[in-house]
Amino acid sequence: MSIRLKISEKGLIYNNKTTMKIELKQIKVRDIVSGYTNNEEEGVTGFNGLLNIRPPYQREFVYKDKQQKAVISTIVRGFPLNTMYWVKNEDNSFELLDGQQRTMSICEFVEGNFSMEFIPGVQQCFHNLPDSMQEKILDYELMVYICEGNETERLEWFKTINIAGEKLTDQELLNINYIGTWLSDAKRKFSKTNCVAYKLGNKYVKGSPIRQEYLETALDWISNGHIAAYMSKHQHDINANELWLYYQSVINWVETTFAIDTNAKNYRKEMSGLNWGNLYNRFHHKMYDASEIEKRVNELMANEEVTDKKGVYEYILSGEDENIACRLSKRVFSNTDKRTAYERQKGICPITGESLPFEEMQADHIIPWWKGGTTTLSNLQMISKLANARKGGK
Repeated sequence: MSIRLKISEKGLIYNNKTTMKIELKQIKVRDIVSGYTNNEEEGVTGFNGLLNIRPPYQREFVYKDKQQKAVISTIVRGFPLNTMYWVKNEDNSFELLDGQQRTMSICEFVEGNFSMEFIPGVQQCFHNLPDSMQEKILDYELMVYICEGNETERLEWFKTINIAGEKLTDQELLNINYIGTWLSDAKRKFSKTNCVAYKLGNKYVKGSPIRQEYLETALDWISNGHIAAYMSKHQHDINANELWLYYQSVINWVETTFAIDTNAKNYRKEMSGLNWGNLYNRFHHKMYDASEIEKRVNELMANEEVTDKKGVYEYILSGEDENIACRLSKRVFSNTDKRTAYERQKGICPITGESLPFEEMQADHIIPWWKGGTTTLSNLQMISKLANARKGGK
């Protein structure tokens, strides 16, 4: 099927149908930065309060220092920036549909919140620049498409134009579809730099809050992987307290079960990034002796046969399930030891009694490591592939 997409004077044309009214405007930097406010909790606005720079579907500010400075350098040199997109609301206010990172970089610089090296070895903020240079920046014209359409059209357009830019994460795309009071509260708790979720669980959760990775992790835990379904169900809740209380329960359970003290002396790097929500859902109803668990963790971490150190926690919580134990040790016998064992057995599988070529046999621990066996020649036997498959973790 052929799909044609273009912008005309009447608006966005999709397969020969006008779906959104779009008008190209040239707007000066001085107008956008006028009345600029950046309140982490209440939002970010500019254009004399008429432009909502960070609508609910937008990601948090993620530009690094180098990227911010590249935006300002582009303006100073008079080069064109990529086109931006605004949405016009019924009350004649605007939402920034695409271009948040560039817009905030400009506003933050003019506000004096970071400096640049225009002269080698000299850092200058906006207010340190000569008047002529300040005026040049303020008079720079940004190319802005102003779009009018219903909410569905706007959000679909948002997803479309972001395909060519910095790729949105899966959670950022989901946020677009479930705007509401619940999402706003969830983002306050899980999506801000140094947010409460980060402060509580940064030893155990990987990722960046502002890229929605903490929110995604908590949602994955509470929903058992059905994030969209959970967000749909709770979209219009007045707050995200259920998610926040659950997240706190998981982190508190981890620190209680593994006796993590206030100084985190027995915290181990292997605890970072584990699926703690899954482990909590499966095992939090059981009673554990934290001191005994710590002793066992020590033993397994020191055991050179245990190559999957992260798997130790699930193994202990499960009551040392042998099927899980099979995944912990990835140590293998050398080809020399395999050949020695094969010759020692005269090519006969000790389990089936078959006489087989070397290539049709596999190395096997006579005594599994969790029963005290080691990856040494004395604990090696060569058995048929069929016997090895049947033996599994037994």
